[in-house]
Amino acid sequence: MILDTSSAIRRVRENEEITGNLTILTLIEFPPITAYGKFRGKIYLIREEDQIKAIELQERLRKIGKPMSATDLLIASMCINRNEELLTLDRDFLVIREVEPLFRVLID
Repeated sequence: MILDTSSAIRRVRENEEITGNLTILTLIEFPPITAYGKFRGKIYLIREEDQIKAIELQERLRKIGKPMSATDLLIASMCINRNEELLTLDRDFLVIREVEPLFRVLID
């Protein structure tokens, strides 16, 4: 499971252990996570195939009139390419399932 930034921040604020994985985008958006002693997961870096998948998703989303931010698309792409479910507080991610059935998302 990959946690997006909103779910990671919630866990830090509530002093909870983070056993799921994060993306480099969460580290960029929320640098204090690097010093959080209760983080036990992995950090996924962006790969070329993640960038390609993000472009493909954006093309499909634009066709249905629902484009998304590059950051959200990269996070979703990283989940799809690694066969990981996304845990998030952000319901905006649900729209991706309209164009990509392989995307799994759980609202935290």
